[in-house]
Amino acid sequence: MKKNINLLIALATFLTACSNQKTEEKKETVTKDKVVAVNVNQVSLKNDQLNAVYQQYLLLSNALINSDLATAKEASMALELGSKTLTGGEKLAGFAAKITAASAIDAQRALFSSLSNEMIAKIKAVGLQSGEVYVEYCPMAMNDKGASWLSNQKEVRNPYYGESMLDCGEIKETLK
Repeated sequence: MKKNINLLIALATFLTACSNQKTEEKKETVTKDKVVAVNVNQVSLKNDQLNAVYQQYLLLSNALINSDLATAKEASMALELGSKTLTGGEKLAGFAAKITAASAIDAQRALFSSLSNEMIAKIKAVGLQSGEVYVEYCPMAMNDKGASWLSNQKEVRNPYYGESMLDCGEIKETLK
């Protein structure tokens, strides 16, 4: 009887793991009214330290898309710490620190524009080892001045407006 129970537990664990893998193949999942981007396009930068910072950048962008102030603070804090290890990462670290200190999602989004511009410049300078990074642009962001951001997916998910204008924007450039 114990063997049968252990076998059932092992089978349930296996099936759960397999179903989780299938969920990861989707481009995005919606949970509790939040869009969760799944990294379908595997990106690797030529600089490992910048690659780690870029992963935090993606988490920050996703938090802004979801209007999640707390998660944005966590991601920007990690981004700041990672940026401090980069040669010439002071500007990135400074922008990330300001996002962490911001007390409102709108303030975080406004600061995200400067962070994104710096991140775009860094990634262009270093280059990609594999995958594609999309430079996306929303002309309405920043009081109609426009703002760019980076994404691993072609589908536009606007961090400057979140749910209110989720798909506002276009791909301006593809980095390879």
